Amino acid sequence: MFQRICVFLTVAMSVVTVSLWAQTPCPSFTFVAVNSDEDHLIMAVNGADGPQDQVIALDKYAQDHPDSKFMPCVNEYEAAAHLKLKDYDKSIDFAEKDLAANYQDLNLMLNLMRAYAASTKVSDTIFAVINKVPDQAKTEVAAVTRPTKASDEEWAKMQKDGEELAKDSHDYAVWAFFQVIPRVTDPAKRIQVLDTFLATYPDVEPANTAQVDTIYFQTYQMQGNLSKTVEYGDKVIAADPNNVSALNTVGLIYAFYMNPPSPDKGATYAQKALAATQSRKKPDGVDDAAFQKDQNLQMGMAHLTMGYAALLRSQKTMKILPAINELKLAAPLLADNPALQGQALYFLANAYEMGTPANHRAALDALTKAVSLPGPMQGQASALLAKVKAAVNK
Repeated sequence: MFQRICVFLTVAMSVVTVSLWAQTPCPSFTFVAVNSDEDHLIMAVNGADGPQDQVIALDKYAQDHPDSKFMPCVNEYEAAAHLKLKDYDKSIDFAEKDLAANYQDLNLMLNLMRAYAASTKVSDTIFAVINKVPDQAKTEVAAVTRPTKASDEEWAKMQKDGEELAKDSHDYAVWAFFQVIPRVTDPAKRIQVLDTFLATYPDVEPANTAQVDTIYFQTYQMQGNLSKTVEYGDKVIAADPNNVSALNTVGLIYAFYMNPPSPDKGATYAQKALAATQSRKKPDGVDDAAFQKDQNLQMGMAHLTMGYAALLRSQKTMKILPAINELKLAAPLLADNPALQGQALYFLANAYEMGTPANHRAALDALTKAVSLPGPMQGQASALLAKVKAAVNK
């Protein structure tokens, strides 16, 4: 049967640049029979007025030829067309059909990354694809041979395009990874995925230290790994001394959760967090109400840590007023975080009870609200409330 080369993208003469060739769908299906169903499909796809018409042609072929060896190429074209239509779920489905059938090429992988990045989905597949991109790019670039009629200048251009293709593919895969990784909600899984990615892309961590450290910091915090949270929190702070969230988180851990705790060390972080919070500006695109809500939370956390440290110091200095002042500031600021607000109110009540004389009425007011707030101090607040009531009723 007479054969011809069916070129899927318009090229100039017989010299195809690497970057253009590598973006061509279905490099494994370069040859199709003239006037075959596949040939007619490619002409229909290339001549379509838009992606919706491409989908119609591709769907018809798939319906008529479900067992065709050309189906991997059909799936790849479907993935590209649905991506243009912003139907990201369908684009992902078609691309993953090819991967499940052990078919892959760089164009397919790039389109899958684009679809995942634009969607809200996450899966093991996208991370596997991202980690395969460097090897796939090398394989496809290395497969390009010098055309017989190519001049030295043309061949040098092809080689340079190959280097640029490998770099662009690498850079896009890195970008896509950072778009998708926040969607992994299981902290152990996220750490494993990040570790594997960094092993595959060893140049990423030195070039993106702050971003990588922030992901580790947030993930270990989710996991409840205190030592690692502090380790990476300090790295984040070293790169960004005004990182309010990191300062407050590390401060709270030192003050309340380390074994043994270090409230004064926590207060040092909290003081820096408070100063950074008071001076920070609202980022562009952030809602005013959302920004103010976070401002209140961050200031409340800082005052809570400093108030608790002052409360413990008062046992030696007998100066309880600094603790009362800090905790009185903390409680209303933490209104959107019941657990932390309950904690602030419980310690405030303790501060009132430690005064000379004890301020039972103020302690009762704080505890009455504290016992209504779910959190780690709710039980202790109830126990203290009973004691204060008993003291008042004597």
